[in-house]
Amino acid sequence: MRRQRMIHDPTISGLAKPEMLRLREMLTKRLHLSFTQAQRRTRDRAPLRIHREGWPFIAVFAAINALLLAWSVWAALALLPLTIWCVAFFRDPDRRSPRGPGLIVSPADGRLLPVTRAIPPTELGLGLEPRQRLSVFMSVFNVHVNRIPADGAICRLAYRPGKFFNASFDKASEHNERMAIRLRPESAAGDERDLAFVQIAGLVARRIHCELSEGQRVCRGDRFGIIRFGSRLDIYLPDGANVRVREGQTVRAGETVLADFPV
Repeated sequence: MRRQRMIHDPTISGLAKPEMLRLREMLTKRLHLSFTQAQRRTRDRAPLRIHREGWPFIAVFAAINALLLAWSVWAALALLPLTIWCVAFFRDPDRRSPRGPGLIVSPADGRLLPVTRAIPPTELGLGLEPRQRLSVFMSVFNVHVNRIPADGAICRLAYRPGKFFNASFDKASEHNERMAIRLRPESAAGDERDLAFVQIAGLVARRIHCELSEGQRVCRGDRFGIIRFGSRLDIYLPDGANVRVREGQTVRAGETVLADFPV
């Protein structure tokens, strides 16, 4: 009976209720934090995805390593960093694209070069008026899988052979081998908001791989190709686009918002 009186004592109940509320709030926060950390650990431990273009190269490096190992352990160890680099070069991590109308995300990982105005590739039929051009330089250590910058439809594809200047030079946009792509955003009523993005081979890159076709519907962040080994990707923005990045900034394909335009 004494225990019951103590439980129902209004003074004790009044003191215990705020404490219980604080304790419950603290436990809820800790559980949420633990769940978030577990999600991150699960994502970080996900199996390493390799782009299918990389498997022949990885197989060659692995075979050479195995042969060297049979001859000399030290020779095999000397080549091992290159084999690891080859695996890392063709990695294809999952990305989460931001949501929202009018967003243009980076189609490549790398470093943003100076923002300039330039005429888009004439083969795309976008006219001769200069547009804002954003250029992403990919070093041999960046992820080289390319992604779609905006929701829409592919209007035109145009491949042009060329030279292999250093991709960080402006002349690479004009003279290097390239695959030019014209995209019409899904919210656009006409062609005035069409944008262009261009895969450009660099000094080391010797192959551009593009999986798109004309008329294809695409979504922001979709994978569409890869460039080997070290290259550049240009984006020509429609008039009225608002640039949201700066020169020298590190960007991630499918995630970093480069620009937006009113919808």
